[in-house]
Amino acid sequence: MAGLFDPYTIKGLSLKNRIMMSPMCQYQANTDGTVTDWHFVHYGARAIGGIGLIMLEASAVEARGRISRHDIGIWSHEHEAGLKRIVDFGHQYGSKMAIQLAHAGVKAETDEPNVAPTALSHFERYAVPQELTVGEITQIVGAFATAAERAVRIGFDTVELHGAHGYLINQFLSPLTNKRTDEYGGSFEKRLRFALDVIQAVKGVLPAEMPLLLRVSATEYSNEGIDIHEMVKMVAAFKQAGVDMVDCSSGGTLPVAPPAIYPGYQVQFADAIKQGADIPTIAVGLLDTPALAEEVVRNNRADLVAVGRGLLRNAHWAKVAAQELKVTFELPNSYARAY
Repeated sequence: MAGLFDPYTIKGLSLKNRIMMSPMCQYQANTDGTVTDWHFVHYGARAIGGIGLIMLEASAVEARGRISRHDIGIWSHEHEAGLKRIVDFGHQYGSKMAIQLAHAGVKAETDEPNVAPTALSHFERYAVPQELTVGEITQIVGAFATAAERAVRIGFDTVELHGAHGYLINQFLSPLTNKRTDEYGGSFEKRLRFALDVIQAVKGVLPAEMPLLLRVSATEYSNEGIDIHEMVKMVAAFKQAGVDMVDCSSGGTLPVAPPAIYPGYQVQFADAIKQGADIPTIAVGLLDTPALAEEVVRNNRADLVAVGRGLLRNAHWAKVAAQELKVTFELPNSYARAY
């Protein structure tokens, strides 16, 4: 069975190891959504550190879709040069580069009114949003496709749709936040429609060999919300529409915490979706202990392991993990003397 430091290939994407840098907002972008030197250094350091797949943080497909005023954007040509500089540098050190395409919906914090499937907010910090019209929904679907085209042109190796944590795609999926009575809400099938429209639109502009990733909240920690059983059914539909791999997180729709948080607490979701929907998965959630990350891959509970906080603490996390697991792993010569 393959381990954490074995290569992995899905369609035309070949990774040198099975470590993914989890997408983590840095809140360091310029107010027009362009990246800064912070992003270049931040992501570049992790490429030098040998990460197989570096997933850039949530990048908004339109200005009003930013989580904050200092989030990365990918809705304009003005965003391309800075992103390309990061991608090209990452490629120099053998990392594959990905970007998470996002729209925050009701959870946006910009100067524009928030939008959502329904005029409803579960969070005190967010204003009640404007309910999207069908025409506006179509425009946002197009914005996702345009952003994906831009990502391909920049040179990203794959893209991930952010369908988790109570952001716009998740808002359409969830019965907690989608109270529509038209073709985009109500039944299970209608709640899927926006996500399926986005998937099909994005898939239509990606090269055939480029995999499409999707991040989901496998459970919303509410008896009235999505649970893992419903999410497996959703992922089966997403797979049929063109999703190639699922990044398995949880929560975010409501201001509630999981009942218990511990290393590996979300691996069960990656495992259940991998087996139940027969699709490759990425495990997340406090997986920065090398032995645990290795266990997840060795036991085929997920295909990749996403490391977040561990890579914030140490850009060379992969080297430390390799030493602990007694695997040969070389950093650039400039850093060799450190080990």
